[in-house]
Amino acid sequence: MGGFVSQDGCISPLANPRATADVLARHGLVTKHRLGQNFLVDDSVIARILGLAELDPSDVVLEVGPGIGTLTVAMLPRARAVCAVEADRRLEPVLAETCARDVARLHLVMGDALRVVPGGLPLAPGKFVSNLPYQVAATLILKVLSELPSVRRAVVMVQAEVADRICAAPGSKVYGAYTAKLALLGRVTGRFEVGPGSFSPPPHVSSAVVRIDRAPLAGAPAATPAVIDAAFAQRRKTIRNSMVSSGYEREKLNAAFAACGIAPGVRAEALWPEDFVRLAAALGDAAPEAAALGGDSDAWRASRP
Repeated sequence: MGGFVSQDGCISPLANPRATADVLARHGLVTKHRLGQNFLVDDSVIARILGLAELDPSDVVLEVGPGIGTLTVAMLPRARAVCAVEADRRLEPVLAETCARDVARLHLVMGDALRVVPGGLPLAPGKFVSNLPYQVAATLILKVLSELPSVRRAVVMVQAEVADRICAAPGSKVYGAYTAKLALLGRVTGRFEVGPGSFSPPPHVSSAVVRIDRAPLAGAPAATPAVIDAAFAQRRKTIRNSMVSSGYEREKLNAAFAACGIAPGVRAEALWPEDFVRLAAALGDAAPEAAALGGDSDAWRASRP
């Protein structure tokens, strides 16, 4: 990894408890748990995040929840620009101070990332690298990959149980609609665990960093996310009964299952994402109108190359 390393050898001079406490005290701030503010104070974690991100001088990076800039200051000298979206307006002057060295590369957007992304970003990012606010992490990851086709890699810190859902394989208890829809857009290419002691204050949950590289499944119809949602809508039922309950016609489903070689008596968690792609293709326009237009359909169309 090239770029700026502080004189004491740290990747981020803010990634330690004393520096974080000093910044917060200087600005008269306390953490807000409702915003998911647990500040990263472990420089080795910053180094591992950057190792997975593999930033280069041409990269435009999206960061959501920069906080006081602990990860931001490590990325700025390694990238062309960082578009940082922060919900807590009290942190705007903090970031202006901590990122002063490379402020020309920082594009700070104050607001709710769920509303800012994608239209409120000043640049089209190629990478998404963040210690995410845990309350919205899962939603944001899918939103970014669905609605920002320019993003080709995400390296994100999330709650460990969210990482388990992202990385789950068919047949596991945590494999569900979210996992399958995410797999339509990308594949997991890295993960490492982060303990509570790497944060100040320590959260009550374990964390993990996951890397997802964009790898769209070929031939996925726009209705595939809606098919996945219907299949998992009542996951204790068979896939046929769950989808019938969601408005699909039994006869059309039976024909589609036969065409795909999918047993109608299995449950959705037994199917791979590729199976849902084949099922959606076999159903064609047989999907009920509400399902075809619901959920992520518009975002899914935007995400396709």
